[in-house]
Amino acid sequence: MTSSTPHPGPGSPRTPARSPLFDNAKFLLIVLVALGHSWEEIITPHTPGLRALHNLVYCFHMPAFILLSGYFSRTFTARPDQVRRLLGGVLLPYLVFETIYSFVYHWTRGTDLAITPTSPTYLCWFLLALFVWRITTPIWHAVRHPLALAVVISLGAGTTAVGGEMALSRVLMFLPWFVLGLRLRPEHFARLRTRAARALAVPVVAGALALAYWLSPDPSDDWLSSDAGNTVLHVSLVRYLLLRLALFAVTALLVAAFFALVPGRRTRLTAFGAVTLYPYLLHGIVLRVVEHYGFFRTVREAGLSGQLVLSAAVVAAVALLSTRPVRAVLWPLVEPRLPGRFAARTEVPAPPAAPTEAVAREKTLAR
Repeated sequence: MTSSTPHPGPGSPRTPARSPLFDNAKFLLIVLVALGHSWEEIITPHTPGLRALHNLVYCFHMPAFILLSGYFSRTFTARPDQVRRLLGGVLLPYLVFETIYSFVYHWTRGTDLAITPTSPTYLCWFLLALFVWRITTPIWHAVRHPLALAVVISLGAGTTAVGGEMALSRVLMFLPWFVLGLRLRPEHFARLRTRAARALAVPVVAGALALAYWLSPDPSDDWLSSDAGNTVLHVSLVRYLLLRLALFAVTALLVAAFFALVPGRRTRLTAFGAVTLYPYLLHGIVLRVVEHYGFFRTVREAGLSGQLVLSAAVVAAVALLSTRPVRAVLWPLVEPRLPGRFAARTEVPAPPAAPTEAVAREKTLAR
């Protein structure tokens, strides 16, 4: 979900030189995204454990995804070929699925049928945000102290009347994680791949889960969605700023713990990490359809057993939506081709490839 380059074939994974660590991380994160979206449909006042687990996941899964998006945007300089890939790989799928989700919501929830690209529907916001973040990458390379500036912008967005148009509140509030990804290098991830880092990651996650359970159901999970300011959250300006800074710190610890615990070896599921755009865009349609037919009501009535069955079904669905047969059928929607008439008459040559030794060093550090 972090790439803006269409695959060479119908949804086929890219070159084998990809790092298993990052592909494993991306697949696990898309599983957590789908689990979070499904759990929020069955959370009740009688499921404090599930609410705590949901809030734990929501505290770090999108920041980690966005951080990876920034990390893989480091070489974006807004060359014409890069911009065309961004248009075809991010903006065009956004327009396609914003239209699809408008029809899905009209059918399943009876909403007015209105296609409004400036007001993203459901999970489509991420593609629009990714387009904005990536197109502004040269700015973050040009300014001094970009991360500090991004944090100030994020905090400021929560204290002003930022509307929901163009997913602007999330674009600004999640911005520090994208900029942090731009600043990271392979050696930073290498520091998380040590035995000591893994040992520390376990109590960090366990402690965060215990804290989420203790606080449940407060504070509101609106704090984690990064689209609500201090007036919506009904807190003073000072309290809002202090809690947001504390939340940044907790999220950073959880993101680091996640990358420390992600398997670094290649598995059968690693290849799915190259095509996470498929399950990301498609799982929301599945959830809306099963909701329409009363599936979540049945799960709520089944209690813990229903929660376990739902979670297993979601993991299986994410894997299924990542498979080659699904990609072979749906790639025209998920990876539409930018019409040739939009291509420039002349190509700007790409910069020379990095030296072989540098490439080998980066692969080694990223393991």
